[in-house]
Amino acid sequence: MRDLEKYRGIIPAFYACYEDDGSVSPERTREFTRYLIGKGIKGLYVCGSSGECIYQSKEERKLILESVMQEAKGKITIIAHVGCNNTADSMELAAHAESVGADAIASIPPIYFHLPDYAIAEYWNDISSAAPNTDFIIYNIPQLAGVALSMPLYQEMLKNPRVIGVKNSSMPIQDIQMFKDVRGDDCVVFNGPDEQLVGGLAIGADGGIGGTYAAMPELYLKIKELVDAGETGKARMIQNDANRIIYEVCKCHGNLYAVMKEILKEYGLNLGGVRKPLASVTEQDYPQIEKCKKMIREAVERL
Repeated sequence: MRDLEKYRGIIPAFYACYEDDGSVSPERTREFTRYLIGKGIKGLYVCGSSGECIYQSKEERKLILESVMQEAKGKITIIAHVGCNNTADSMELAAHAESVGADAIASIPPIYFHLPDYAIAEYWNDISSAAPNTDFIIYNIPQLAGVALSMPLYQEMLKNPRVIGVKNSSMPIQDIQMFKDVRGDDCVVFNGPDEQLVGGLAIGADGGIGGTYAAMPELYLKIKELVDAGETGKARMIQNDANRIIYEVCKCHGNLYAVMKEILKEYGLNLGGVRKPLASVTEQDYPQIEKCKKMIREAVERL
């Protein structure tokens, strides 16, 4: 059985950090990494959906990962999402991730064309072959990718010894149990939807990777601690607080990650904006953002 303990915990999805002109900012990336390490998180999920990866070039994604690794290597677990919409670019990013010391790589399935399972398996196995000494995590997010990870496809992927589990962002919470049942503790399954972390952990998830974790890590860290201690009732109350904040964030015109970056200014971080076509915050959003900041402060104070 493999030692997978380094993956079992709260792993924020890392936000892209830009200069004011919209270019990737290594300095702001390093600063954000230091901030999150200081919060006591288990690791970081870099260049995923929350990192705006589909709107970035290969070179930008490499620069982001290199900047994160300069601060994080040897301190926390780093999972690098390397999926692109073609195999060659994905393999290049996988090889780069291994070269800079990422603990694992991850990938969504190819998007746009609906490919059969055997073609998706070939895509993932090709990516994995470019990082032969690095763990591989399947990213299941059917509501955005347009294809769901089926049990036959998962079973096929597990023939690859580098595949260690799934980042599961599908909405049916029982999917976590199905994936976990295949190998038990010899795999890791992450809860993806932030709004159901308590439920995901309760049904068997090893940890969580989430897009709002970075803006309020204290809440998710406490949820994990309480569920581990069997205090799911208390964990549920914190989950409810986090969910109410997410609902308010989603009332803004600006994209979720644009709002998260505005919230983080409260803590002295300037991560820049978001990349078009993602919507930036508007002047009308600021009263709502202030409300969200207040809700986070109050929720943290209640811990």
